[in-house]
Amino acid sequence: MLKKSTAVLLMVIGLLGGSLLTFAYTGTTTVGNSALGEGLLASVTGSSSSSRSDIRKIETAMDLIQGQYYQDVDRTKLVDGAINGMMESLGDPYSSYMGKETAQQFEQSIEGSFTGIGAEVAAENGKVVVVTPIKGSPAEKAGLRAKDIILSVNGETLDGLDLNKAVSKIRGPKGSQAKVKIQRNGSPDPLEYTITRDNIDMETVTAHMEGDGVGVITITQFSLNTAERFKEELAKLEKQGLKGLVIDVRNNPGGVLSVVINIAEQFVPSGKTIVQVEDKNQKREEEKSKGSRKNYPVTLLMNKGSASASEILAGALQQSAGAVLIGENSFGKGTVQTSYDKQMGDGSLLKITIAKWLTPNGTWIHKKGIKPDIAVDQPEYFTAAPLSKEKSLKYNMNSSDVKNAQIILQGLGYKPGREDGYFDKVTESSVMAFQKEAKLTTNGIIDAKTAAAMEAKLIEKIRDPKNDNQLKQGIEEIRKEMKTSAAK
Repeated sequence: MLKKSTAVLLMVIGLLGGSLLTFAYTGTTTVGNSALGEGLLASVTGSSSSSRSDIRKIETAMDLIQGQYYQDVDRTKLVDGAINGMMESLGDPYSSYMGKETAQQFEQSIEGSFTGIGAEVAAENGKVVVVTPIKGSPAEKAGLRAKDIILSVNGETLDGLDLNKAVSKIRGPKGSQAKVKIQRNGSPDPLEYTITRDNIDMETVTAHMEGDGVGVITITQFSLNTAERFKEELAKLEKQGLKGLVIDVRNNPGGVLSVVINIAEQFVPSGKTIVQVEDKNQKREEEKSKGSRKNYPVTLLMNKGSASASEILAGALQQSAGAVLIGENSFGKGTVQTSYDKQMGDGSLLKITIAKWLTPNGTWIHKKGIKPDIAVDQPEYFTAAPLSKEKSLKYNMNSSDVKNAQIILQGLGYKPGREDGYFDKVTESSVMAFQKEAKLTTNGIIDAKTAAAMEAKLIEKIRDPKNDNQLKQGIEEIRKEMKTSAAK
């Protein structure tokens, strides 16, 4: 169980009501020489005359609205709206305000007791963008991907909403459904997913041993107990004769800075830099390792859903520990946030970007990401969009839905003959072949039942490690390095 008193900014905001999962130093930071425990306004009343004038201006605006507006106005909503406006004026998708109710949900999430669809989201240019679906979550199982733009939920548009309000529409009780419409780069038409909300598994570390002494550790996010869990799983693998390690941070949205440093120290030699942090005055602090290098090779798997703390680990292991990065270009989040709750004085919470982080060699990867040493794409069917269940696909149709169906059929081995979106006779024959094997009505028409069966079969294939090109390359690279070391 994670303790509220030590909790800092982390967890899945796509479920909880905030912005991108990040990392922070503390939730009880002080400003100047005095703690801000008496509320936000109290912290500025003793400041300059210009600050006092600004506060009076805001109060005057609220008084005028409350006194002159033609309907009754909830002053709390005015205050929350003003703070949300200030945060939005920063133009920073990672700085946000959480009202009391949302902040309470945030605290509950830190203790691991929450439900949702399991998608990490951020606000970009007024749009709600998926950073990554959490591994094993309903969102991942349904097919959501990093960089998807969420247009609406259950018919309610998210366009123009602040992130907290947007997330409140995405969240919901276990068992309820969220009909999510998304825009995906490369797809001309919006895609729809019906996702059943569920409890989100907060186990952040899993591990297994492959043959020849190659171990694989998967980190789904960097929560407060992740470093301890990582050490436990690594120790188990080492007792089993570990000779090489694959660390998998694909679709890992990030987490707590101190946690990723703790993990990196297990591989980065003492005195070498893990990460640099630069504040608004361009003052840099380097976090040096106090650990030691392992005597076995390490590779790290990443993709475009690997963000924030995952990128810190990737940069540290690549530049300071000689690890090989495999997969796709990472997300590109190079800023640091901290949360302020005690200071607000009423149960609400403010999350502010306070610095940027750089890799050991001083590179700022923000909006650029980290390039892998070995670029590996997954099979095309890994990126197939879900099929429409509202209209059947049949001979002589031409659409993006047909194209996705053809990609799925090809991935399943039914050879539609083309993947351009035109439903010809060869495609029809491949559909009939699938239907026959799946014991469905063999008519060559992709109705709701056939579409669901095709998607279920595809998900089963995607989850089979034998079809994971990136994992296979990571293991192959480790085995190659093991052979090289043995030959010396």
